[in-house]
Amino acid sequence: MRFLAGHHEFVFPRPTVLMGIVNVTPDSFSDGGRHADRDAAVEHALKLLEEGADILDIGGESTRPNSRPVPLEEELRRVVPVIESLVGRTDRPVSIDTQKPEVAAAALSVGAVIVNDIAANREDPAMWEVVAARRAGYICMHMQGTPQTMQLAPAYDDVVGEVAAFLIARLARLATAGIEPDRVALDVGIGFGKALEHNLALLRSISSFQKLNRPLLLGVSRKSFVGQLSGAAVDGRLPGSIAATVLAVHGGVQMVRTHDVAATRQALRVTEAILNRQDPCGNK
Repeated sequence: MRFLAGHHEFVFPRPTVLMGIVNVTPDSFSDGGRHADRDAAVEHALKLLEEGADILDIGGESTRPNSRPVPLEEELRRVVPVIESLVGRTDRPVSIDTQKPEVAAAALSVGAVIVNDIAANREDPAMWEVVAARRAGYICMHMQGTPQTMQLAPAYDDVVGEVAAFLIARLARLATAGIEPDRVALDVGIGFGKALEHNLALLRSISSFQKLNRPLLLGVSRKSFVGQLSGAAVDGRLPGSIAATVLAVHGGVQMVRTHDVAATRQALRVTEAILNRQDPCGNK
């Protein structure tokens, strides 16, 4: 199995791919405002690379529950200069975390190679047309509702089966739009239109998503379910985030999105050694 993004290629099995989060926002739930200007965001991104990030994920719009949508021009103003700065300073792939096709197109035009799309539940094909035309990588995430509505009353009869059915249908839709399967990774969308019991059910059954034969990306870093289970505030959720991440990687997750690259990387390298997983060169 492989994941293609522009001229980049990730071949699995290999050590878990670490996607470092760079929020260029004033209101993200975890680190809003800390990296809200270009220089601060670039400095933080370079630090994540030093810590071992394989991909940098740049976002200019908070998608926390009840977050307010950001106007197109403001989102462009936030992310494009950061991406332009980074692609000249690293050869590692840069991802744009956006719901807007216009932002995706602008980011890809200045050097991003992945679109991380929480709104893959849309019906408008414009985003997929952008991704197909640019031969970008695409992260297809399940969300029930929108960031403004997703946590009002999430409901499922069978959350694991319904999320799997959604992802299967989207793979077919993406192929019709011209996006090659090798350019798609899947995300079950922990915390996006899910109550605590839904998140736990998905994590318990994460291995069942291997049957979709696409790389699985997990995003649990500092999320509210960790706080619900532990009582920890946002900045105290690293241990719980790592626990969920390690168990999910044991269940077959190949890519992890995290605020805390160094600590997560250390935990995963130990996990991979215990599991005796090898990279393509035979290094354990």
